Amino acid sequence: MADTAAPAWIRGKTLDGTGFLRAGSGAPVLLIHGVGMNATIWEPQIERMADRWDVIALDMLGHGQSPLPRENPDLADYAGQAIGLLDHLGIDAAFVIGHSMGALVAQELALRAPERVRRVVSLNAVFRRPPHLAEAVRQRAAALNGKGDPSGTAMTIERWFGNPVPANLSTAARKTAAALNNADPEGYARTYRLFARADGDHADRLGTLAVPALFMTGSEDRNSSPVMSAAMARLAPQGRCAVLDGQKHMMAVTAPDLTTRHIVDFLEGDVEAKVGKTESVFASGEFRRALGSFLTGVTIVTTIGPGGEPRGFTANSFTSVSLEPPLVLVCIATKALGHPVFATSKSFAINILSESQKAASGIFASKAADKFASVAWRPGQTGSPLLDGSVAAFDCDMERLVEAGDHSILIGRVRDFSHNSSPPLGYCRGAYVAPGLSQAAMAAAQPGTDVGAILEHGGRILFLKTADGFHELPHGRGLGSASDEKSLNGLLAARAIEAQLGFLFAVWDDARNTSRTHVYYRGTFDVPASSDDSIRLVEIDAIEEMKIADPAIRSMLARYVRECTQDAFGVYVGNEIEGEVRPLASVASNQGDQR
Repeated sequence: MADTAAPAWIRGKTLDGTGFLRAGSGAPVLLIHGVGMNATIWEPQIERMADRWDVIALDMLGHGQSPLPRENPDLADYAGQAIGLLDHLGIDAAFVIGHSMGALVAQELALRAPERVRRVVSLNAVFRRPPHLAEAVRQRAAALNGKGDPSGTAMTIERWFGNPVPANLSTAARKTAAALNNADPEGYARTYRLFARADGDHADRLGTLAVPALFMTGSEDRNSSPVMSAAMARLAPQGRCAVLDGQKHMMAVTAPDLTTRHIVDFLEGDVEAKVGKTESVFASGEFRRALGSFLTGVTIVTTIGPGGEPRGFTANSFTSVSLEPPLVLVCIATKALGHPVFATSKSFAINILSESQKAASGIFASKAADKFASVAWRPGQTGSPLLDGSVAAFDCDMERLVEAGDHSILIGRVRDFSHNSSPPLGYCRGAYVAPGLSQAAMAAAQPGTDVGAILEHGGRILFLKTADGFHELPHGRGLGSASDEKSLNGLLAARAIEAQLGFLFAVWDDARNTSRTHVYYRGTFDVPASSDDSIRLVEIDAIEEMKIADPAIRSMLARYVRECTQDAFGVYVGNEIEGEVRPLASVASNQGDQR
């Protein structure tokens, strides 16, 4: 998006004294800064847009090279200045982008002269401040005397960037502080007093905004909050809201690539298809991982197709909706092969799976030709298939279909249901969770059982160095308690290691002594504040270089390293010589097409 060559900038003035910067060629874009800034604060956007756009940044009244506003100005004065600049440059209509106070001016311009505005972008705009924020702004405005205030600049920088200013934002903070210090004190005071009282000026007018509008702010901007941007987007007929994750008030300067990309996407994109939507900008992969932290059950959703054939898919997006009337819901991806059938069906059933149905879950998450060949089922009251062995089943009439992004929500009115006490199958972080298996292993961990753990913190594994120079994982006789020094918990407590055991990772018997069992869990730990020099924290990539005496432990750790890279774990069951890894997430990739 940015040109590596610096654009040729033109510094100009209109006949009425308005100062401006101009660079590039193409469709005109007008940039309007906030209180205390000037046209040069838009340098990052000019650099990134001038290769394809005619970018014009004005000095707002009372700022930069522009004259003072009248003593008690209103937004119309500033909008009139912008219209005068467009007239001076011979521009009929432009894309208009405003920041903070400049966003109010941009909105006023679009409301007052919609024929002069193609689209409008409001960055970090204020709207109907809550009482405590409104009072704080009024107090700051009342304290201004037109003589400048270095301490006020420092407080503004702290509000916008933090205290201390993070090292990666120091350059942006210095540039912003320089603009504040160079601002005309009287121009700043007159404009800020308007800014303090104008946050509700458009409350009754945004509903008449005739142009597409983007309201964008940072998730950490407390004074121009996401709630404010979302409220404006809801009022504007063609409004859209976007929230940039982790950004504050000066995001156009601190995150210019991200901010400018979203501006350009809006200026060029299909607005009408996205009207009224609020977006948060973050990595979709991390979002998916965060959602996966919620431990769910696993279901198979079934119906009868138009030709009388049974249809089904695996889902973990099941929840109850209402007791009166009895409503439940489940989601299906719009790209799923079965979506057309389920979207038009009059009924469906939700089968909550037991631990013994993990294989069925994998089959129904796949594109197998005949998924029902491997399961026993019977028709429910609606005719939808009910699977034998399920923990519970809900036979439903279709109450409503709701389109929601890349999924459809099937809301069902329950006509009949059944349930039993079988252990349910769970799903979390891309892996199946079988509570019965974990509980059985825990119950089997009698004092003679070797119980250990692979404990991770920040990509490092906790090892204990032995007297002969080898390394081993923390383990003990049984899980035990903190007071039993020979147990795993006792060993950890003695070394002040706060550990949290998670999923079962391996269970095996000694090949020569089948009465001795080893049970190892995955888990996490808090870095110990211990002076015990036997504790070693080893990067996962360096585990293969460790001196580990027990070949079974070496083999287990090699599998752990491999499965970490795949982000897919299993449970080893067997003995120290042979056994099998029972995958916990062998169908995760297939389920991604269905869930």
